Amino acid sequence: MIGLRLWQLADLAVPLFVLLAALTILMFVFAYIVIYNVAGRGCDSAVLTSGACGFGMGAAPNAMANMQAVTERFGPSIMAFLIVPIAGSIFADFINSLCITIFLNLN
Repeated sequence: MIGLRLWQLADLAVPLFVLLAALTILMFVFAYIVIYNVAGRGCDSAVLTSGACGFGMGAAPNAMANMQAVTERFGPSIMAFLIVPIAGSIFADFINSLCITIFLNLN
């Protein structure tokens, strides 16, 4: 990190902001149209959707922080706190390792 020349990365700032904006918009659309509606349009589905947004925009800590913020305002959701960490951490690890293995063996 100490040898990183940030001025050489300045040309990538605009494409990175465009990608971030596109990811945010697509995550919102997917979360609202698919996850929230499929989960039942209730309090549990709102917490579940916030967790999915956390995973979509980052990682498990983001998901847990999002769900905690929603439950502090609207009440607890035991279902979401059971589903999101299990689905996000365990299944995502298996899928990531599978994808990495497949792509490494393509050459």
